[in-house]
Amino acid sequence: MAEENIFLFVPNLIGYARIVLALLSFYLMPCCPVPAVFCYLLSALLDAFDGHAARALNQSTKFGAMLDMLTDRCATMCLLVNLALLYPSYTFLFQLSMCLDIASHWLHLHSSTMQGSASHKAIDLSGNPILRLYYTSKSVLFVMCMGNELFFCLLYILYYIEEPAAWLYWLQGVCAVVCLLKSGISLLHLITASQNMAAFDVAERETAKTKAQ
Repeated sequence: MAEENIFLFVPNLIGYARIVLALLSFYLMPCCPVPAVFCYLLSALLDAFDGHAARALNQSTKFGAMLDMLTDRCATMCLLVNLALLYPSYTFLFQLSMCLDIASHWLHLHSSTMQGSASHKAIDLSGNPILRLYYTSKSVLFVMCMGNELFFCLLYILYYIEEPAAWLYWLQGVCAVVCLLKSGISLLHLITASQNMAAFDVAERETAKTKAQ
């Protein structure tokens, strides 16, 4: 039987398309806000489709999970860098958001891997109820992630609109609430993952002491 080529799995091909769209968005951000936002949001939207493809085709892989998370983190970070240039007075808040996003997901991924999970989205059902709801409810996960991305995209696009329609401000307000909630979940990620890592350290030290005796 021929060896499977993980890199050519359909979900990973969708992941590559997401990366191309994200890079195109970054390139367009300094000059073309509408095409830039379109490419960015399309890249974010495809995040939902690669997961469905992975489950439907039985093509879930650790490489795909890592590719998915890195694309999300890098895309959001690059958009926040651009926002820091447009809104220099709020640079610290954008930097804080980047640090929280990267640190929480990185530590959460590693603690999940140490627990034997194939992905950071595979949650121990006996764990934190908020994180359990966040990752097991597809609708909650979609609304939180899309609302967060849409808030930052609106900040970007509104910078270039001289007289925005009132509904854009209403939408931005709703998305701002979602963004704050997602930041709270990221903080919870960080705390829970830190506690898990500390528990692993304690267990390893206890095992080492037992062997030494």
